[in-house]
Amino acid sequence: MPKLKPTDIEPTSEEDAAIRAGIALDHDTWELTADDLARMKPASELIPHNVERAARRRGRQKAPTKERITIRVDADIAVHFRATDPGWQTRLNDTLRQAIARGPNRPAK
Repeated sequence: MPKLKPTDIEPTSEEDAAIRAGIALDHDTWELTADDLARMKPASELIPHNVERAARRRGRQKAPTKERITIRVDADIAVHFRATDPGWQTRLNDTLRQAIARGPNRPAK
């Protein structure tokens, strides 16, 4: 059993008895026996693909290439890009990059 923190509260004997009585009345739950524990297998043996997928995590970027910013755009612009499904932020970024490649933005005369 893990060591309790000073802020943890243990149930009283009466509360513990009430909890155990509730468990006994619930047909969907039971206390595991030593035999139950002996028959158990790790999930990695039974469903390895699910365990592997759940364990995969994207690590921190070694050298972040993008900067998180907040930008305000007109609602129709946001609706247009969001409607293009996942990856809309990348497509918005590509559109801005194309605008930069066309040259400096000069105000209309």
